[in-house]
Amino acid sequence: MAPTLEVRYEESANSTTLPSKAKPSSVSSYVPGRTVVQKHDSYKYEDLKPYFPDRTWPALEEVPYTDKAHLGDPTFKNLLATATDIFDYNPKVGTEVHGVDLANLTDAAKNDLALLIATRGVVFFRNQKNLTIEKQRELGAYFGTLHKHATTSVPKRGDLDDVHVVYTDEKSKDQRAMFTPSFLWHSDVTYEIQPPSYTSLKVLTGPPRGGGGDTLWSSQYAAYDALSAPMQKYLESLTALHSIHMQAEGTRAAGRTVRREPIVTEHPLIRSHPVTGWKALFFNPGFVTKFVGIPKVESDVIIGYLNEVVATTQELHVRFQWNEDDVAFWDNRVTVSL
Repeated sequence: MAPTLEVRYEESANSTTLPSKAKPSSVSSYVPGRTVVQKHDSYKYEDLKPYFPDRTWPALEEVPYTDKAHLGDPTFKNLLATATDIFDYNPKVGTEVHGVDLANLTDAAKNDLALLIATRGVVFFRNQKNLTIEKQRELGAYFGTLHKHATTSVPKRGDLDDVHVVYTDEKSKDQRAMFTPSFLWHSDVTYEIQPPSYTSLKVLTGPPRGGGGDTLWSSQYAAYDALSAPMQKYLESLTALHSIHMQAEGTRAAGRTVRREPIVTEHPLIRSHPVTGWKALFFNPGFVTKFVGIPKVESDVIIGYLNEVVATTQELHVRFQWNEDDVAFWDNRVTVSL
């Protein structure tokens, strides 16, 4: 019989027990589906907590606008000069860039950024610690006039009316049951006469990894491409009504001030992007109430159909899991988000 190669440490007087490697806390304390809820009794961004000012503004007027993406380099060489990695989430929408400091971009790099966003719909940047609220506003203002929302919260600091606060803590009510899932897909303030081009969002704090809070985007380029040729032709003939009235009514019901008078605005349902030239759906369930010049029953059917296309066609979607100091930049003209 061949000699055994097994060493039985418990029977060897000269043996030394090998030290065990400590397991990470994420392994040793893992509980399936469990999220640790962070307390917010002491919050380091207290001055940026949500505030609803009791003041009003005049109606917005159209302003001259030239898209900086027209000046971008198609190779994105200026933006990617310091990049360490870049990859697409899927062929249709979503790109992540590493190694770029958004707080210190040259104008040429900003132009490339605009072109990349217009091309890919949404672009993600991790760990942007240098991008303070002041730097974020400065970067946004390079692309155009910053928008002031008529109903949502602003930082209670008091001098940031063009910043929209997204804030939830352990005391917040879960209001998702008030809406159908498809209804919550939206593009920002499409009821304005001149809706935004680019939007940036930075997460300061959020749930731990796997704790939820993800954001999804759906490509309106890809939504248009998913339609049959006859449907594309028919929808190109339609004009949609975009309304803030439901949002304004909810604000007043909560006892808060609507800072601009509610409006309803017409926009073509299918539009060509001013930079890429690609056709895209310009539709979102949150603000489109009907289509002009067709019977209500027909309009309602089209809205339901497009809700289905936007919400359930998986190849249109990208999902982003946030970490602290991550930033997303997206093009409101060719994406909706949730």
